[in-house]
Amino acid sequence: MTAARREPVVLLPDGLREHVLEAARQARAAGRPAPPAAEISPVEAFRRAADALDGLLCALSEDDWRRPALRGLDVQALIGHLIGVEDDVHRCLSGDPQVARADHIESTQPAAARQAGRPAAQTRAEWRRAAERTIELVQACGDMDAEVAVHGMRLPLGALLIARAFELWTHDNDIRTAAGLPASVPDASTLTLMTGLAARLLPHVAARTCPQTSVSVHLVLTGPGGGTWDIAIGQSSPEPPGICIITDTIGFCQLAANRIAPADLELHVTGDQSHAPGVLAASVLAAASALALD
Repeated sequence: MTAARREPVVLLPDGLREHVLEAARQARAAGRPAPPAAEISPVEAFRRAADALDGLLCALSEDDWRRPALRGLDVQALIGHLIGVEDDVHRCLSGDPQVARADHIESTQPAAARQAGRPAAQTRAEWRRAAERTIELVQACGDMDAEVAVHGMRLPLGALLIARAFELWTHDNDIRTAAGLPASVPDASTLTLMTGLAARLLPHVAARTCPQTSVSVHLVLTGPGGGTWDIAIGQSSPEPPGICIITDTIGFCQLAANRIAPADLELHVTGDQSHAPGVLAASVLAAASALALD
């Protein structure tokens, strides 16, 4: 019986692992999608979201406009809500201080209510004019870093436009759900702005929703429009425990829009087991869901 022939052992060159890792880092920075999404302005993100919603509205039947959509509003009244939001943004950009603390829902309810009995085409046309007026006023301002205040938010104008794009996408999908249509996904460039804004706002919302939580979060969002962020939540400890949360970009945006619960996400959470990373992650994700105004 012939002994099995042994293959010669091949020794790998010293430093091969380091060379491969360095080549990978040179090809793509850690935590960034490849290829990266093209950069667009907040104005363009808002314009794209408005165009997408307008295209959906043009495709709806008269029956679709009457379908229940959100918190007692049918589709037509929901578009009326969006008209009211744009009206308040116009007031904000015109220097009216009264909209700074106006409630997002209460302030827009009259615009939603007045859509009852109107032809759907009139509602759509009024909303489109309002969205275009927003763009005109923003372009007249020109300064995306100018601080504005509306509906309890005080933030740069560029961030407000990204938040508006986020809301238009969210209500686009509310309408799609009501009409039995497939969900939509923003393009990668718009998603990149949306996820970046959500990550930046997360510490501020967490300070309100979970003030006792102190944790350093490494957030990883996978897929187009994703990326990585290191976020400090809370100030109660000089060296808070660290956790890593990995999840899908679209799922995280749906969570930030309060359209799904943290339990609905496909999550991978790691951290020091002595600090219960799952509990800390739950607090952070609950804060993310509080970003929505509805």
